[in-house]
Amino acid sequence: MIIPSLLDTDLYKFTMMQVVLHHFPQAQVEYRFKCRNSGIDLVPYIDEIRAEVTQLCQLRFTEDELAYLRGMRFIKSDFVDFLALFHLNEKYVTITPAPAGNGEIEISIVGPWLHTILFEVPLLAIVNEVYFRRTQPRPDMEEGRRRLREKLALLKAPQYADCVIADYGTRRRFARDWQEEVLLEMRQLLGPQLAGTSNVHFARLHNIVPLGTMAHEYLQACQALGPRLRDSQVFALENWAREYRGDLGIALSDTVGFDAFLRDFDLYFCKLFDGVRHDSGDPIVWGEKMLAHYTANRVDPRGKTLIFSDSLDIPRVIELYERFRGRCRLAFGVGTNLTNDLGYTPLQIVIKMVRCNGQPVAKLSDTPEKTMCDDAGYLAYLRQVFAVQPAA
Repeated sequence: MIIPSLLDTDLYKFTMMQVVLHHFPQAQVEYRFKCRNSGIDLVPYIDEIRAEVTQLCQLRFTEDELAYLRGMRFIKSDFVDFLALFHLNEKYVTITPAPAGNGEIEISIVGPWLHTILFEVPLLAIVNEVYFRRTQPRPDMEEGRRRLREKLALLKAPQYADCVIADYGTRRRFARDWQEEVLLEMRQLLGPQLAGTSNVHFARLHNIVPLGTMAHEYLQACQALGPRLRDSQVFALENWAREYRGDLGIALSDTVGFDAFLRDFDLYFCKLFDGVRHDSGDPIVWGEKMLAHYTANRVDPRGKTLIFSDSLDIPRVIELYERFRGRCRLAFGVGTNLTNDLGYTPLQIVIKMVRCNGQPVAKLSDTPEKTMCDDAGYLAYLRQVFAVQPAA
């Protein structure tokens, strides 16, 4: 069984799910799967993926897991009580070969947001592990260990002693056991330079700090749930602050493009949120603009945190650290390059929300190929409302 626990997911799934329970319990959503690699044939593995989803839907939270969640200062008791009754339902998931017959598969998740939000991360982890255990039945684990040690050694140079990284690699990991090994090696070799992990299951098992706040789907859903589209980003941030009262204060900056985010992220939000997270576009340009924005709003950026999390490897982490250290607080979330680097090409797979309450929603990424929407008319309207120019 690939997924052993409903905690085997990213923390921000739970933090968003609590907001859904308290603010949007009746919202209906639709998610779609996409593989960005060309020439990948996943059709032979459909039955195995379906079987793993069936087992996933048999899982329940244990009393020990619920007690762990209850111990987090920002998790509320009624949410844990709800999770005690919760399970994933297979009826919300459809997995079929794509009609084009080109080896692609279609995965759709349709149903109540509250009851489907936990599917994304374990489903992606299932697709990854099924694919790699079928295509690489005897993986070169020693090569993976060599690569990992080589990367981590770069961070142990004395000049990087306060450069901290976190594991963000659950959804695209090579395998569950490999992610666990990577985490334990990071803890041993990096010590306090390991800030934590997004994976709640491993955080609990190994007494590592769990990390996460919000994902794009939350801000996307607010495009349909807010009072009007233009105010959807402000609506999302205000509801988040209302729920967490100053906790989990990292805002995601690129759901409708960074420039549109800055127009909404005014003095109030600059002071209210602890920092922001980068997930698309040029990270250096983003960081410089973010620091300038704080300064323009009379907020000292040295008290704010910039989190970089877009396709990072360790040399890129070091480059960004050297650029911005001393000018703000820094954190780095590294995913695929840590948990799926054994010498094989990783799958670039995502599951994104495409509808909420029957209305299209979209992410206007600062990296154009990350934009995902199946309604061209809505995408054009979203660009117009937020004054986002199409990529050249």
